[in-house]
Amino acid sequence: MKQTFEFERKLNTCPLCKSNKIFFLYAIVHTQPSFTVYQCNSCKFIFMNPPLTKKSELALYDEGYYTGKTNYTYYDERDVEHFSQYVWNARLKTIRKYVKSGNLLDVGCSFGGFLQSASRYFTVYGIEPSEYSGKYAQQRFGNDVIHVGTLFDHPFTENSFSVITMIEVLEHIRNPREALTECYHLCKNKGLLVIQTANMAGLQAKLQKQKYGYFLPGHFSYFTKKNLTETLTQIGFRHVRVFQPVDFGLLPKLLKSRMNFKSINDYKNWLRIATYHYISKIHMGNLALTSSMVVYAFK
Repeated sequence: MKQTFEFERKLNTCPLCKSNKIFFLYAIVHTQPSFTVYQCNSCKFIFMNPPLTKKSELALYDEGYYTGKTNYTYYDERDVEHFSQYVWNARLKTIRKYVKSGNLLDVGCSFGGFLQSASRYFTVYGIEPSEYSGKYAQQRFGNDVIHVGTLFDHPFTENSFSVITMIEVLEHIRNPREALTECYHLCKNKGLLVIQTANMAGLQAKLQKQKYGYFLPGHFSYFTKKNLTETLTQIGFRHVRVFQPVDFGLLPKLLKSRMNFKSINDYKNWLRIATYHYISKIHMGNLALTSSMVVYAFK
């Protein structure tokens, strides 16, 4: 299915720190559509510039996104929930070391698989911009539970959530500081915000440059460990902890990977996954050998 994309005017300031000291970094040509990214010289934030129009952005996440019928696709989690639960449950185990119960909001909840796992411990809510997956989640949990929309037009009140999760979501947001600020307002005192995204200061991203696989048409925002941590602190979060590569161990990742296995020979992939996992634990300050990170921000 052929898609047509349009872009807005070029940005003159950094979406994260508002500095005007920005410069062209890469042309991303391995995707459809191709696009360009700029970097801020002040905070090192990388962002799509010019950004897609909001209409083109929403068009990315139609049915074809989940069924593989468009150039920019993802998998349909409904087909592999059994395998994904290994990772979801492992993450919930870590979250519950800090917050045992309460209201949980999953931003970018897709079809609601993670919310289903979380509902054993939390009263769950979701936000999903895709009408295709969001409507399914509404049928699953109810229209009052799932908001089909964004962090900027939701019906939820301030100080409502003990936990907010944004798993591989923040990079999809064009105005990240405003989104993180909204999460801060939605969090209860002593609440927890969980973010999974890429660390562009990692050696993986630095070596692969414009060919790095995280440069995708739906990704507007690319962080480093340092600028994301500093932004969260500036917004008001009292403590930030970063897990590298993720906030759980290797076994759940291995078990989830079986969703793609076709034969016993596929188990050889476990060596690659394990190698990446343990190499990712080698880091110092803002530098790391790989670019995977999960951030826990405490209000």
